[in-house]
Amino acid sequence: MTEAQPAGAAPATFAAALGAIVGAAHLILDPAAMAPFLEDWRGRFSGRALAVALPADTMEVARVVAACAAARVPIVPQGGRTGLVLGSVPDASGSAIVLSLRRLNRIRAIDAANRTMTVEAGCLLVDVQQAALEAGMLFPLSLASEGSCTIGGNLATNAGGTAVLRYGNTRELCLGLEVVSAQGRVWDGLRGLRKDNTGYALRELFIGAEGTLGVITAAVLKLYPQPKAALTALVALDSPTSALALLSLMQERCGAALTGYELMSDLCLRLVHTHFPDLPRPFADHYPQYALIELSSNESEDHAAGLVESAVGAALEAGIALDAVLASSVSQSIGLWKLREHISMAQAAAGKNIKHDISLPVSHIPDFIAQTDAALQAAFPGCQVVCFGHLGDGNLHYNVAPPAGIGHDGFLAHQDAVNRIVHDNVMRLQGSISAEHGIGALKREELARYKDPAELDMMRAIKAALDPLGIMNPGKIL
Repeated sequence: MTEAQPAGAAPATFAAALGAIVGAAHLILDPAAMAPFLEDWRGRFSGRALAVALPADTMEVARVVAACAAARVPIVPQGGRTGLVLGSVPDASGSAIVLSLRRLNRIRAIDAANRTMTVEAGCLLVDVQQAALEAGMLFPLSLASEGSCTIGGNLATNAGGTAVLRYGNTRELCLGLEVVSAQGRVWDGLRGLRKDNTGYALRELFIGAEGTLGVITAAVLKLYPQPKAALTALVALDSPTSALALLSLMQERCGAALTGYELMSDLCLRLVHTHFPDLPRPFADHYPQYALIELSSNESEDHAAGLVESAVGAALEAGIALDAVLASSVSQSIGLWKLREHISMAQAAAGKNIKHDISLPVSHIPDFIAQTDAALQAAFPGCQVVCFGHLGDGNLHYNVAPPAGIGHDGFLAHQDAVNRIVHDNVMRLQGSISAEHGIGALKREELARYKDPAELDMMRAIKAALDPLGIMNPGKIL
């Protein structure tokens, strides 16, 4: 155990107390060794910490939190560190410890008859998916970062993903929680019940709270039957309005079989093909918009194929769709999804941009895109809007890149002005400034600007009641 420099060091007695709990090998005090735990996923910010503690189980988490409460030391809970709003990194003060849950990575139980799985918070999402698959079932949460993100972080941020249309956000996939309170007490709420009407829904408070109320250490998750068939289609469209019309048609004809419905603009695919030229080019021509559609069926592949072919055929006949490609193999389906999954990476390769993770009533999305695109062009002529996302559940990733000839860093100086245009329109159309990434520290001031004061007061009252010392992930959300 190497002691850090005084500017960021834990007092010896406090460090000794933490080391006695988690073991010297699992308490990091050396600044160089701590560095990977202190940096934001995108590399935009690096904080400081007194120490990084890596407990092995729930009781060790509880003892660490109790020790921090006694010493009035803030705690930053951390999972896979894949968040995008600075929610899991400490600030620059160096006054907090990072509480990494990566060692709490056990699948505790699978109850096939109840279709539930009990897992610890440090389990990687991909490992949860695989454990469900090996049990002959499906855990449907799917994210681009599933190989790195943890289920505790997914719960703390109420992650969304590509299958929300059918299965819901992470909140809808969780039946019970185990939580360490801000006082170091363990609440065992690991109940696999679909109905439990015995008072306040405490589970709901901690899901989406970003570690500001307590530390999620385990969860009971819902499992589903594995689909017998899954089919993918990419449909070319002339506008977001047509995309909305196609969504309605698909929902009417396919019902619950419609698992995913993603919107991508032509600029998105041009970026992908520029930076990842080996990926498929499904169409010879370019079209203004594209819808990536996923259907899954518990009946048969023929049944799924019949649904998608009938629905897409009707859309083409009605003039809603301009062209379509239906994947005829698993590899083709993977190729179509790679186009969607590589948009963010293509954006990063193209340079910095101003990102927005927003949600709107699905019916308002065409108006939002048209009006906000126009407002941004009036304010920043030639700027490029990279708009894509989960149209089926109303979640857009609406990102703004600089006009040609203007440096990316220079354009980022206009971030506040761009945010005003985008977020003002979001709120005018009854949307949210954060759909699936949370608030963290990055959007804290934006939340204060747009949230109803009465709602903020209730949130502060909950925070004060559950974390009266204010040690749980301070500076995040509120």
